[in-house]
Amino acid sequence: MKYLTLIGLVVAQISFANVAMADETPGNQAKIPTGEKDFVDAINGFDKTKIIAQFGEPAKADDVRIKGSSKVVASIWQYHFINTAADGSYYETTELDFIDDKVVQVVFINNDGSEPSDDGQKNEMPTAKPDL
Repeated sequence: MKYLTLIGLVVAQISFANVAMADETPGNQAKIPTGEKDFVDAINGFDKTKIIAQFGEPAKADDVRIKGSSKVVASIWQYHFINTAADGSYYETTELDFIDDKVVQVVFINNDGSEPSDDGQKNEMPTAKPDL
C-alpha cells in the first residue's frame, strides 16, 4: 500500500509538471505582444492560425509554391499598425516571413510596404531574427 501511494504521488507530480511547462510556452500565451522587442521574441512561438485569430487576415499575403505544385512552402504577410516602437509610436507595416507555418523573420517598415523609398530600398528597421 505504501508503494502504491508513492507511485500515485509521483504520477500526480509528473502530470502537474507537464501542465505547468506547457503553460509557459509562447504559443500558449493568451495574446501575442505588440511591443517590437517582445513581439520579435515571441512571434515564432505562434502558428498562422493563432496570428490570424488575434490580428485578423493580413492586409497583403504572398505565397511561394514549389513549381508544379499547390503546396505553399513560404509566405510573406503584411499587417498595418499592429506593432509599437520603444517610444510608443506605431510602425505603419509589419512584415512576417514564414517557412511552412513558422515565422522566420520580422521586418518593421515605416511606410505602407507597397512602394520602395526614394533610393529604391524599403524603409526598413532591421530587427533580430527569431530563433528557429
